[in-house]
Amino acid sequence: MSTTLPDSAPDAARRARARGAVDGIVRVTPVLRSTGLSERFGAPVDLKAESLQRTGAFKLRGALAKLAALGDAAAPGVVAGSAGNHARGVAEAARARGLPAVVYMPVGAPIAKIEACRALGADVRLVEGQVEQALEAATAHAAETGMMFLHPFDDPDVVAGQSTIGSELLEQVPDLAQVVVPVGGGGLVSGIATAIKAERPDVRIIGVRAAVRGAQVAARESRSQVSPTYGLRRPEAPATTIADGIAVKTPGRYTGPLVDALVDELVAVDEDSIAEAMVLLLDRVNLVVEGAGAVGLAALLRDLVPRPDRGSTALVLSGGNVDLGLLAEIARRHESLVGRRLGLIALLPDRPGALVGLASAVASVGANVVEVQHVREGVDMHVGETTVRLVLETQGRDHAETVLRAVRDAGFPVRRTAEAG
Repeated sequence: MSTTLPDSAPDAARRARARGAVDGIVRVTPVLRSTGLSERFGAPVDLKAESLQRTGAFKLRGALAKLAALGDAAAPGVVAGSAGNHARGVAEAARARGLPAVVYMPVGAPIAKIEACRALGADVRLVEGQVEQALEAATAHAAETGMMFLHPFDDPDVVAGQSTIGSELLEQVPDLAQVVVPVGGGGLVSGIATAIKAERPDVRIIGVRAAVRGAQVAARESRSQVSPTYGLRRPEAPATTIADGIAVKTPGRYTGPLVDALVDELVAVDEDSIAEAMVLLLDRVNLVVEGAGAVGLAALLRDLVPRPDRGSTALVLSGGNVDLGLLAEIARRHESLVGRRLGLIALLPDRPGALVGLASAVASVGANVVEVQHVREGVDMHVGETTVRLVLETQGRDHAETVLRAVRDAGFPVRRTAEAG
């Protein structure tokens, strides 16, 4: 069974060339069935772990496909603008083909992605601003030098490269009912949708974007209710987001119409939901997934993904390139939210033995002190008093309440801090 694709979609010949270009270089990334998520969702959930790709993200596929299409025209070298994953994919593709590569990245791009590009031999140049400014600088460099510019998403050959993920899913998940895909510039979701809809038009494609930080995300929005520009009432990307890989302000001129034609539904998730999904993937599935790659799971956890009558829901985990500092911060925040990390401030008499008494109260109920700090300035207290800030490891919310009671029963006024760690 097949369907008629939009005329602009990569045709079968272009998709076949892309499959040849990636063969032997990219990994056929695994699909992992998650029992826990399946039980929580009420239907089978599979994880397409593109986060385990050679470069830590799917972008290598599109870069290789574009180089194959360019052929000898790419001989002077290639140049790209990116927040990180596309730059890394271009660097790896250029190295595989023996070509020089220059990549422009925002100064605020994750350090892990910048260093990875340098390690692959790319000439990394940082620019002020966001992805748009990096793209402008890369385009200008290509025009000045004769190097070939590789767009991160708005290119039919790049989209064809990403379609290889869709082809793999059809082979790996015979009972595929729907695919949940991160949406930034639209290259990934357009490619996956093209490959899948060509063979299985009954499979639903759900795209997920990152919402503005702190915004309330509305319930699921059907295609008939929304505008043609990516289907969202707020198409602009957040000024800052942990899903930096999909922080694209405007849809592509090429990919935008493909998204409108091929994607059945688009939803958005907030920052807290993305962080929760990242931690769950790390804690329960042992996968390090960056914010952009975790938005599909975030949508599922927020009940924005409909449960199919039958078949499996595949979540595309598009990348795993995340700074360890950010990952640690998110993990600490999660531990605080679930009650396994407790921050408190206690008022003590400023005399010998007081701190020992506080520590003894904490130890008596089995909590572990992670951090302790005396605070003598900026706090309302009398002469002869001092304040101590503690960060504790606890066993959950009930245990945290037990710790607070023990400290108060020992005679120390105490309150929780807004955040632990």
